[in-house]
Amino acid sequence: MKPIVIIGTGLAGYTLAKEFRKLDAERPLVLLTCDDGRNYSKPMLSTGYAKGKDADGLAMGSVEQMREQVKADIRTGVRVNAIDRTAKTLMLDGDTLEYGELVLALGADVFRPDLGGDGVARVLSVNDLDDYAKFRAAAMGKKKIIIIGGGLIGCEFANDLSTGGYQVDVVEPVGRVLPSLLPERASEAVANGLSALGVTFHFGHSVKGVWEKGDGVEVELSNGERIAGDLVLSAIGLRPRTSLAADAGLEVGRGIKVNRFLTTSDANVHALGDCAEVDGKVLLYVLPLMAAARALAKTLAGDATAVQYPAMPVQIKTPACPVVVSPVAPGTPGAWEVEAEGNDVKALFRSPAGELLGFALTGAPAGSGAVKMELTKQLPPILG
Repeated sequence: MKPIVIIGTGLAGYTLAKEFRKLDAERPLVLLTCDDGRNYSKPMLSTGYAKGKDADGLAMGSVEQMREQVKADIRTGVRVNAIDRTAKTLMLDGDTLEYGELVLALGADVFRPDLGGDGVARVLSVNDLDDYAKFRAAAMGKKKIIIIGGGLIGCEFANDLSTGGYQVDVVEPVGRVLPSLLPERASEAVANGLSALGVTFHFGHSVKGVWEKGDGVEVELSNGERIAGDLVLSAIGLRPRTSLAADAGLEVGRGIKVNRFLTTSDANVHALGDCAEVDGKVLLYVLPLMAAARALAKTLAGDATAVQYPAMPVQIKTPACPVVVSPVAPGTPGAWEVEAEGNDVKALFRSPAGELLGFALTGAPAGSGAVKMELTKQLPPILG
């Protein structure tokens, strides 16, 4: 029997492999990765400094341990150059590999801004374990980190790096933190919490360029202001990796398009995780990924199972001001109802008919499991 081949050993690829092995212990399973195959959880990359952990400390298992755990042929340092859907083969560097079923668990790339200046080489991003190791090495002995982006990733790193002893400046052009996730009053609470740690915010202006200045850098903003620092961390979002699928003639949109069974426009090719657009939705969070892995594992084992996404609130790792949010899609009719005292905010988004469609909790309400559970029960499913 031809193997199931999974491209990617991030959280999506390894979770799928583990779920599949619960159902089928015999079918050949091959995992391909261009890195060293260590098992780690990507969301933990923005907690390393607070936990005092280097890249090795964040890793949860070596490739040897994963080979044993999922009973799979895991090939590291492998790049897939093309998919031949007719022959059902993958073109690797100097080799080909046959598949029976193919799963794309390719993840997402960081968005890289187009910046001027001679210091662009000192602008780093953290998107995997290797990136984290490189960033830690570059930040060793430094004092001030400038973060581009005040969204989820930027805020988490601002909290983590401040806790780790760094002076942090955050540049966010929209004018407030977490602008796509939170109403203004909740954004204010998070900014206040991070400011109390020593984070300095520069709102309303974008980064125009990065210039070398001695051993450090100088960041030029769109209003002409310049900020001196030692290193720049770009944290302005992710883009699903779709080029391999597109080159193979698979249908892509914002992500690799799949149906509720996680199947692409080719019945033998599937996708999940950050690279996938599931029934029109791209959800770059852990809980949807886990739900997709469980459903796809059943499908690959012979029990066709459509994925279901219940309401899945997102917990943002900013201990300075904890946040739990069930995001509302832009343009959704309705309005926020906000109760607030200091950094404790309970914001409910209701439709014109009064139906609860989303919520945002910061401070003490975010730490209440009972409040979160009660509100989540009232929400409609993301994919029922």
